Amino acid sequence: MEEYHPTDESSFNPDETTITIKECIDSIMGRVDYNQQQVNKWTSSICELSLTQLAKQGKPYKYIVNCAVMQKCGAGLHTANSCYWDTAMDGSCTVRWENRTMYCVVCVFAVAI
Repeated sequence: MEEYHPTDESSFNPDETTITIKECIDSIMGRVDYNQQQVNKWTSSICELSLTQLAKQGKPYKYIVNCAVMQKCGAGLHTANSCYWDTAMDGSCTVRWENRTMYCVVCVFAVAI
């Protein structure tokens, strides 16, 4: 059995992924103020749109997307991720987005198929 060696085209690119995720967040929350009644809808929409856009890239990965939205009110938010995987193939990135009323943090994990 031959070993698979990733090409630049099929390897996980965190910079490209960050751009994709920021575009997804902007399209959903770009011009809105924080609204507690909308947060569940926003987080679900961001995750679904992000997964759709990542899958459209046609790379050999399974994706996991996590989204948190927090109102700007002076409180702290600390997050951490840890993964045990093939560092040559798998990857992750965290995207932090904000406007004047809220923060959005999206974590993407890409696991090679």
